[in-house]
Amino acid sequence: MESKKILLVEDDPNFGSIMKSYLEMNDYQVTLKVDGKQGLSAFRSTLYDICILDVMMPEMDGFTLAREIKKVNSKVPFIFLTAKSLKTDMLEGFKTGADDYITKPFDSEVMLYKIAAILKRKSASDGETEISEYRVGKFLFHYPLRTLTIDGAVQQLSPKEAGLLRMLFTAKEGILLRKDALETIWGADNYFNGRSMDVFIAKLRKYLKADPSIEIVNIHGNGFRLITGKL
Repeated sequence: MESKKILLVEDDPNFGSIMKSYLEMNDYQVTLKVDGKQGLSAFRSTLYDICILDVMMPEMDGFTLAREIKKVNSKVPFIFLTAKSLKTDMLEGFKTGADDYITKPFDSEVMLYKIAAILKRKSASDGETEISEYRVGKFLFHYPLRTLTIDGAVQQLSPKEAGLLRMLFTAKEGILLRKDALETIWGADNYFNGRSMDVFIAKLRKYLKADPSIEIVNIHGNGFRLITGKL
């Protein structure tokens, strides 16, 4: 089984290096960054299984970083590290969506068990077989990173564009019902959301034009279908 990937963002380089080495000794792949901006850049370029974030950091604090990470991938679990044990900070961390909160200094073995438990829960909730990458024609679509790549050219998708494209890939019997897409992505099936969805479908069609064998077709009065092999 491939080692799980951890994004560790810690502004103390000595402490961060020690943590990184310890986690790598326990079969994790670890990327260490020393501030929030570097951490966010790393997260946008690589798919991680879990993030460990220091709270007090330059450039961008851990809470802000966590919120930005959630915009990219709302399902990734994360743990906060802090030198403070203030209740208000802990509550803020959990409100941000933290899976756990570790106060320095801490027992390294306990940290390992916490990481393993969180990853196990994540695997149980979304399944080890959940697909994150899709291929259609010449395109590679990476859902968590929201990227659509063809011949080395990368198109960054918005959250709605990525969600809509994924639903087109996974639609039952190949047909994405308008009602399903509107309720899942926009939150309600109404006229204004419907017009908004049509704009996003048009954007996806524009992106996919780079491969003429792919087309999103209208299913009159029903929805859309992603087809390949037109040529």
